Formats: sequence, C-alpha cells, structure tokens
Amino acid sequence: MQFQVVIPRSPREAKGLLLASIRDPNPVIFFEPKWLYRLSVEEVPEGDYMLPLSQAEVIRKGSDITLIGWGAQLAVLEQACEDASKDGISCELIDLRTLIPWDKETVEASVSKTGKLLISHEAPITGGFGAEIAASIAERCFQRLEAPVARICGLDTPFPLVYEPFYMPTKNKILDAIKATVNY
Repeated sequence: MQFQVVIPRSPREAKGLLLASIRDPNPVIFFEPKWLYRLSVEEVPEGDYMLPLSQAEVIRKGSDITLIGWGAQLAVLEQACEDASKDGISCELIDLRTLIPWDKETVEASVSKTGKLLISHEAPITGGFGAEIAASIAERCFQRLEAPVARICGLDTPFPLVYEPFYMPTKNKILDAIKATVNY
C-alpha cells in the first residue's frame, strides 16, 4: 500500500487527478489550492478522464534551467518562464502533480539535460518539500549539476492575509533566481 499526496494546478488537472485518486486502491490526500475556486474560466472536459498519479508533466521544454513546482505555484512559474525567455533563457518547467511519491526520473532526466534546478513552492523554505527534492537531486545528479540547487519559497514565519504578496514567491523573485542560477 502506497500513501499518495496530490496537488493539482488547474481545474482541468483537478478533475483528472481527483478521478484517478478516487479509483486508486491506495490512500490519497488531495490538496485543493484555494485559488482554484477563484478562477473565472477554464475549459474542463465533460467526459470521464484520469491523469496519471505519480507522473510529473513537462509543461514547457527548455535547455538552460529546470524549474519544478506544484499546485498554485505553477501559474507564477509560467509567468517567470515567459519573462526569462525574453532575456534568452530557455526554461524547462515541470509540474510534479504528486508529491508522495514524486517522479524522480522525470526531474532527474531534465536536470541531467539542463545542469541547473530551481524549486519553488508556497510553504516555508525550512522543512518544505523542496528541500527533499533538492537533497535527492544533489545525490542523484551531483556530477551533472552546474550550479547549486536554488529554492524560492515562502518565508519562515506566519503571516496575515494582507501580507501574502510579500510572503509568497513572486514572478520577480523567481526571475531573479533564474538569472542568478543560469549565470552562476
């Protein structure tokens, strides 16, 4: 029996991953990012479909740096990728979809190609899941890393809602980290 943790990035992903979670014989914790409820419109197929659990999705192909995220953070990472491309930086963007177990093979293949990794999530940097990914990739890809693994995450402090824009990883924070890592 394998315990699983799933975090969708969009309404379309939420439906496909939720149906797969319901039908999976293993226990699943399904996180629903609050911002998904506030999205005004996104096409969601009416039919029955499932997205594979424990399989990351390469959202955007790139060659200079690998970016990893999940849930609501993917929208911010996509914006940072767009801005980085204007500066001539080619980002490969991966949505993990499932944190436990996470798709080490897809991430390792991407990092082996780019030589650089940036992880971004909303949780505090200390004790966040990004640290597990960073440690695992450092173990598995050490000889192929061309720069230290970068993490852009939440701060190590509680915060009221009014300060959320200062706490959360932003497009500009991520873009600065992309440039610093690529130019290491």
